[in-house]
Amino acid sequence: MAINGAKTIARVLICTLGLCTPFPLLAKDAVGDPFERVNRKIFAFNESADKYLLRPLAVSYRFILPDQVESAVGRVFANLGEIVNVSNDLLQGKWGQAGHDSGRFLINTTLGAAGIFDVAKSFGLERKEDEDFGQTLARWGVGSGAYIILPFIGPSTLRDAPAAYVDSLLNPIGYIEHVPTRNTVYGVNALSIRADLIKSEQLLSGDKYLFIRDIYLQRRQHLILDGQVEDDFGDFDDYGDY
Repeated sequence: MAINGAKTIARVLICTLGLCTPFPLLAKDAVGDPFERVNRKIFAFNESADKYLLRPLAVSYRFILPDQVESAVGRVFANLGEIVNVSNDLLQGKWGQAGHDSGRFLINTTLGAAGIFDVAKSFGLERKEDEDFGQTLARWGVGSGAYIILPFIGPSTLRDAPAAYVDSLLNPIGYIEHVPTRNTVYGVNALSIRADLIKSEQLLSGDKYLFIRDIYLQRRQHLILDGQVEDDFGDFDDYGDY
């Protein structure tokens, strides 16, 4: 099984390298949007799916669960995400951060009851920004490729979309053998993420597609360069009238 997993990762890497143009990592990795016409159609589809399905479920989720429970659920999923963080820390040669994130995972998994409580924070191990394989490829010099919108998933790039599959191989949720349980966990995770975004909806205005695209790409650059990027969202005239 380990060999098959390695072959899968190798195929994804080859696919990613074929889709993206390698070049040295720059302070600003310019990303084009040549598929904007198609992207906008998928974006509209995702908006409809969110409006009539995901958002109502997320609102109900927030209404039913007390804030403390909702926060605890988010911490459990964040704790599982530390496995992906540590793996990509190591691939990027961030040894100190790998130790930091490993410490958080071990402490919160044991003393924090599988991450329900962020005990590691009291030990001075604050949660850092997430790391993923898309960032790792960027650190290795792989260009982002074009901006794309994925059905039901949302913004990505030709580099980050297949890289997300590699990260999924490291997520323990994917190895739950009971399919209904696994799907339920995935569903709760999606609702937890969507519920957190409800508070940010009021920030969206103008051309929502352009706004989300630019915010997403700026956020990716921020993560790739570990915060060493200007907080510049461009000309707000592009988003239309407020």
